[in-house]
Amino acid sequence: MEISAEPGKQEILITREIDAPRELVFQAFTEPELYKQWIGPRELTTEIDVFETVNGGSWRYIQKDQEGNEYAFHGVNHEVLPPERIIGTFEYEGLPETGHVILQTLKLESLPGNRTRIVDQSVFQSVEDRDGMLQSGMELGVDESYQRLDELLEKMKK
Repeated sequence: MEISAEPGKQEILITREIDAPRELVFQAFTEPELYKQWIGPRELTTEIDVFETVNGGSWRYIQKDQEGNEYAFHGVNHEVLPPERIIGTFEYEGLPETGHVILQTLKLESLPGNRTRIVDQSVFQSVEDRDGMLQSGMELGVDESYQRLDELLEKMKK
């Protein structure tokens, strides 16, 4: 996995190759029962509230830690183009003020050998918001999520 964030820019770019066909990876991103199995760090459980993976559809999920603390996230899917791309918004509900909306573009590229390259671009409203996300420990959460995605895709391939 590669995470890049150029100084002074409002974006984070995450690139990762996965040993599974693009259609399967897309399915793991768009089916709620699959998505909740891999999104987030291992110590959190995920409950799906809304998960409409269509153009204009809303989504919301809540993650809980072992102490019962909840962390909720929501957004809108602006474009869902199977199995290539999902463009939508992402917002963490735990910030004290609203307006920290991230525009995300997820691209899935087919690679030889039934592999997939995930390219996830997040554009923030300010460099400060982007830097705050980087300092939040987001890299650990992304890394664990993708490890869990790998494990889920192995099961799905069988």
